[in-house]
Amino acid sequence: MTLFKKITDYLRLIKFSHSIFALPFAFTSAIIAAGGLPSLNQIFWITVAMVSGRTGAMGMNRIVDKNIDALNPRTRNRELPRGVIKTWEAFIFTAIAFALLLLSAYKLNPLCFKISPLFLLVLFTYSYTKRFTWLCHIILGIALSLAPLGAWIAVKGTFDAEILPLCFAVMFWVAGFDALYGLQDIDFDKKHGLYSIPSIFGINASLWTARTFHIITIGLLLSLIPIFKLNGFYLFGVLLATGLLLYEHSLVKPHDLSKLNIAFFNMNGYISVTVFVSTLFNYVIPI
Repeated sequence: MTLFKKITDYLRLIKFSHSIFALPFAFTSAIIAAGGLPSLNQIFWITVAMVSGRTGAMGMNRIVDKNIDALNPRTRNRELPRGVIKTWEAFIFTAIAFALLLLSAYKLNPLCFKISPLFLLVLFTYSYTKRFTWLCHIILGIALSLAPLGAWIAVKGTFDAEILPLCFAVMFWVAGFDALYGLQDIDFDKKHGLYSIPSIFGINASLWTARTFHIITIGLLLSLIPIFKLNGFYLFGVLLATGLLLYEHSLVKPHDLSKLNIAFFNMNGYISVTVFVSTLFNYVIPI
């Protein structure tokens, strides 16, 4: 039971359940790159790379934000502020995760391994950005957009510009929902001099920024249809994702943020899975 509790604490530390956001987009990219299902070896190491990369990034973020989290009523019960996990333990955990990312990149192909330090740099950088720029949401989006880019390179072994619309779609999608998520800390961020779209520009501007970003997201997802000659399954998936985004935004109102967590976790998890499943059907079910 003690071991199980420790594992649970580490999974909570890195919000493991939130892996559902980027992982389906990585598989979406891999399927498009392969023109169908990638090899089992590629699927395995892409999964290891994604999970370990996100784990390391979240571990780093928790370490860097430990003192800030301890002051914030919303986050003071996280594992590091409470001392449930020691800082040195989190460092070791994070280092192991990043080592697994490098191993998986090495196992995939030479280009993946060569660019992995650049990926690590982006993952490290995000943790500090809210201390000096409200563009932190965009930088988080860039970090998660590495998922489809890395998966494409993992399968193809080359960097190709045709996958960039999907990467930018993920970037704007993440930046949009992160701007919404930041609404719950607007007062705390203002008081402590932290930067975010909500703390700098206010609630209404945050809502409109998120809406704009998500309109761009849908446009970029639709642009993949002529680029990769995708069929009706994919189009249906994007239309369904559009409906989910509309519902997500309907949950968050300027004077009612009570459903923010539902909008953040549930809807965005459904959106990424929807795009992945529709892409998979595109390639495995002929029409």
